[in-house]
Parts: sequence; C-alpha cells; structure tokens
Amino acid sequence: MKIEMEQKLVRFLENHHINLNNKKIIVAISGGPDSVALLHVLKEWRHKWNIHLIAVTINHQLREEAVEDVRYVSNLCHHWNIPLISEKINVREYEQRHKVSTQVAARSLRYHVFEKVMAEEEADYLALGHHGDDQIETMIMSMMRMTNLSGLSGIPFHRPFKNGEIIRPLLAVTRVEIEQYCQFNDLVPRIDLSNEDISYTRNYIRKLVVPKLKKKNESLHVTMQQLAETLREDEAYLHEEANKAFEKIVRSSEDKRKVTISIATLRQYATSLQRRIYRLTLDYLYEILRPQLSYSHEQIFLSLLKENADNKLLHFPQQLMVEVVYGNIEFYFNEKKAKTFATYINDIPATVPLPDGNVLEINYQHTNDHQGKHDQYICSASQVTFPLHIRTRKPGDRMRYKGLNGSKKIKDIFIDEKIPRNDRDEIIVVADDEEEILWLIGVRKGVLMKPPKEGTLYLSLTYKKPEGDIHA
Repeated sequence: MKIEMEQKLVRFLENHHINLNNKKIIVAISGGPDSVALLHVLKEWRHKWNIHLIAVTINHQLREEAVEDVRYVSNLCHHWNIPLISEKINVREYEQRHKVSTQVAARSLRYHVFEKVMAEEEADYLALGHHGDDQIETMIMSMMRMTNLSGLSGIPFHRPFKNGEIIRPLLAVTRVEIEQYCQFNDLVPRIDLSNEDISYTRNYIRKLVVPKLKKKNESLHVTMQQLAETLREDEAYLHEEANKAFEKIVRSSEDKRKVTISIATLRQYATSLQRRIYRLTLDYLYEILRPQLSYSHEQIFLSLLKENADNKLLHFPQQLMVEVVYGNIEFYFNEKKAKTFATYINDIPATVPLPDGNVLEINYQHTNDHQGKHDQYICSASQVTFPLHIRTRKPGDRMRYKGLNGSKKIKDIFIDEKIPRNDRDEIIVVADDEEEILWLIGVRKGVLMKPPKEGTLYLSLTYKKPEGDIHA
C-alpha cells in the first residue's frame, strides 16, 4: 500500500509537470488523516529529492479539541524532525466584523496565514491535503448550487499563490487509500467527530451519496479529476477571450466608480462571453469585497440586452446601480448612499444577496415544515403571484399578519415593534407581484388573502449567512 500510493502520487506530479527536487515546501497540517499522510509522504521523499519541509498548523479556536490537535501535530513534527509554525486565528471576531459565514471567515484567515508563511520562508510550494473524494464532494456540491462553469471546475491541483504555488498531490488518491496508508505506516491521526454529522451538506454527500456512486464506478475520483481539469482549461480560454472583449468595449470613469457598455456592441458577443464580461465588470467595480451575487442577478442583466426599454434601473448590493440609458448599460455607485434595494425573482430556486451581507434562499418544498422558524417563511406557491419583489420599504406599504383585523402600514408596524428610525430603511420586504407582502424580514410574517390550492408545492424563503467554498 505504501509503495502503490507513493507511485500514484509521483505519476500525478509528473503528469502535471511538478518537480519537487531541491524545493522548499510548506505543508498545512491539521492532525487529520489527510494532512498527516501528506506530511509523511513528503518526509519519506525528503532525502531522495532534497526537499526542505516546513509544517504549519492553525488553531481556528472553534473546537475544544483544537488545543489537543496542535499538541499532537507539534509532537509529530518533533519526532519527524520537521520545523513547525503554529498560528492561532480568531474566526468568530472576523465573522462578526465582516458579516460572513464561519466557513468563509476561517478560510480567509487561514489563507492569510499561508500567504505570510510562504513569503517569510520564500517557499516554492504550499502543499494541501485535499484528496480525490474531496474533489467528488466539491463538484457534487457545486452542481447543487452553482450555475457557471468556473463553479463546476472543482478543486485545482495547482495554482499560483503568493511567491510560489499551491499543490494538492493527494487528489490522485481516495480517502480509503489514505486511511490504509496511515494504518500501514502506524500513523494514528486525530479524528474530527463533526465530520460524522450528516446535517452538514458535505458530510451528507460524503456519507450517503458518494458511496453509492462509487459502487457504479470505483475510479470516480479519477473521472471527476479529469472532468475538473477539462472544465478549468475551457474556462481559462473563455476567461481570456472575455478579458480581451472587456478591455475593448468597457469604458470606465477616471475614479473607477462608473462603467459604461454599449448594448449594441455587447449583443455582438456570444452569451457565454456576455456573462463573463458582466462578471468582470463586477470584479472591476467591487474590487476586493465583491458580494455573493445570484444567478438571478445575472439573468436580469442579460435580459437588459434583449429589451428595448430605456431608463430601467436595477439595485445591486453595496449601492451599485445598473441602469439602461439611451442604448448603454451603466454601472455606477449611488454616492448619496440612499438605503434602497430592489430586485425581483421569477426562477426558483434562487439565492438573493442582501445589502447586509446575508442572503435570501428561495426554494420549493413538499411540506410546510419549520413554519415557526424565525429566519424562514413558508407559504403555498399557489398563494403568490410571481415575480417576487425583494426590496426595501416604499411609501404606502401595508401588510396583514396573524391576529390583525385587516392590514396595517409598515410604518406603524415599525413603531409598534420599536424599530429605530435609522434601521427602518434597511429592513427587507418580500412581496409578490400584486404587492401582497409575505414577509417583513426579522419583524413580521404576513398572512396571505389568497387561499392555497391543494397539492401545490410550498414556497420556502430562508434568511441566512452566505455559504462559501473552502477549496480554492
């Protein structure tokens, strides 16, 4: 098993033209089977290829066992005579300050540490322990929630990073092969029991979905890896073409706060390039803190190219406006910082980014379970006239709610609920196309007048923090 797995990794590295001779490699190690096996393999190759190894471990301070994990890694590196850099990060503080999910916060801080260590040590590679089954899980999760090619291209085997590259040699092998390797070499890694909880999507896929797929194809990790690399190559070509088009047709203001694109010119490009030009424009304007935008935003933008109506205005997060003006599409920031937001949703499922950094997930489901949850609203889809309007309040808004005889002004509801005046314009209203208010998020849930039809799917709206992908 030891020789077989090492041979697979060598072939994988050679196929990707990675030469470890005389290289300095930073190895991220958590104490789990994957990272322990990776560090052990590289240790075994250390003298053969004159590899200079440095391990780095990070305490995320999210689990009580984290201190023991660090102690285990420290003892392991001391026994193997490998220098160890141990860092501690405050995920909760970053999560609250930047209004992001725990997963996104942990990844951001973790990679910040990796960048710092790579620069300080002037390393050639950062080696991470993602394996073939991680690739399968990631691509299945992407298929569930992503709508673009880049989102389906999986975990990259290698990519530029700081002054060197990230590499993931274990993508060539499976979780079972890694576990067998650990047993063969008398390695006793730490086990994170949270990985057994199938309430997490990744664990559900790992435990219940992937094993069934592997019964049909034992080499599924190889197939997925080849698919990921093919998609990445195709995406790289399309991205390059989109960049050329972006440079050619996009006009920006001197302060980089406004972009203008001719609709007639943009229409000349294939839809696949139109999408990418749209994303490049958002990257250009949002710069570092680009919010998570939904497929619906993209579809709404593309619909502007097919319509012949001027003066159409769309509200994007962080006060970015997208407006059709005399044959052009203009992207610009509302410098007045008016607390307004508006978008509409016709296609379900959808994920709508909100100005506060959270998202509204909209799905269909067969039951009205969890109706009492504070962060979720459920009603019969037959009671709603599409499209849904996700927006801030406007004059004259009224809604009906349980225990109320008739309807009530939103303004008066805010007063009753003692909502501070400065916060009222930031609260999101969910209404249907007949201006029937379903939900005043965080304040009140509406009661709809239209009776539900039997046998109709339920519409579920969930207010939550956005999910992020930890593999990049």
